[in-house]
Amino acid sequence: MKSTLLPAYAPVSTFRSPGDAHRTTPEQHTLGVVTFTDGWARPRLRDGHPEVGLHLAGSSGDGFAEVWISPRPVTGGEFGDITYGHDGEYVFCATHIPETADYPTATETAYSALLELLTSLGYPQIFRIWHYMSDINADSPRGMEVYREFCVGRAKVLERHGMSHDMPAATVIGAHGGGIFLYLLACRGGTQVNIENPRQVPAYHYPSKYGPKSPNFARATYFAPDGPGRIFVSGTAAILGHQTMHHGDVERQCRLALGNIAQVIGTGTLSAYDLEPGHGLADLDQIKVYVRRTEDMDRVRRICREYFAPTADIVFLNADICRSDLLVEIEGIVARTGSS
Repeated sequence: MKSTLLPAYAPVSTFRSPGDAHRTTPEQHTLGVVTFTDGWARPRLRDGHPEVGLHLAGSSGDGFAEVWISPRPVTGGEFGDITYGHDGEYVFCATHIPETADYPTATETAYSALLELLTSLGYPQIFRIWHYMSDINADSPRGMEVYREFCVGRAKVLERHGMSHDMPAATVIGAHGGGIFLYLLACRGGTQVNIENPRQVPAYHYPSKYGPKSPNFARATYFAPDGPGRIFVSGTAAILGHQTMHHGDVERQCRLALGNIAQVIGTGTLSAYDLEPGHGLADLDQIKVYVRRTEDMDRVRRICREYFAPTADIVFLNADICRSDLLVEIEGIVARTGSS
């Protein structure tokens, strides 16, 4: 458990229409914006805060924006290919790796720069990270799957920094072009607990059949300032142990993914980490559901409506998943949770 002097608040996210992404009030300052539309855009500063564009919508009318908000004024900046915004307690960073014939080297360079920036700004504690990459399941010119090449480059950096078993909740999902996009949230300090699912092998212990270097993420991360905390749930799929289950059956894969989330945020798992209370799927919010096949979208929507609260913010996106045999992946946030 990481814990230092605790900030009095945590940034919150909302889903908005892209045209409304930059609306602010005197009490709300934009820490970072991620647009999910029909085109991609490298990270840039806009109105003093970072914005990055992901191609994950079929048309402009299908798009939305994920907006991270702070109650404190935000200062924006750039460091090489990284664009960031910080408020004295938290930082939002976004970077881009263009399409390349050498993803291991490019990923190593990008991750090294991110950790250098976080150290220099004084935000060493990453508590949530997202990756979106085009052609995620395709072979690169070097003959290895793009996602596996990414894992090789990232592992080199994490091993150098002693972080091989210490990464937080994460998502790795396909995008419809542009290379690799990465954004994260980090802080100066706070109570942080990385949570594993007892039904699954930790990602960093996956056998070598999934690639020369294992993925590296926790199934969820509990993070708390000086007050109620929240649980960031990683992109979660139909995996038991380390194996994909229910090949070709999107309904059974979706229900297993939901069951895995319920396991991670439930009382049985959280009590093992001295966290309470437990939660159910109806407590999940800010939900993104990634569906590989467009013809499965309606079925997945119907299943998810059985479990999620009708008031939850939820978006459904057509995207490839990190394994070619996975058909659906789900992430979200549980807010207003406590610890013992």
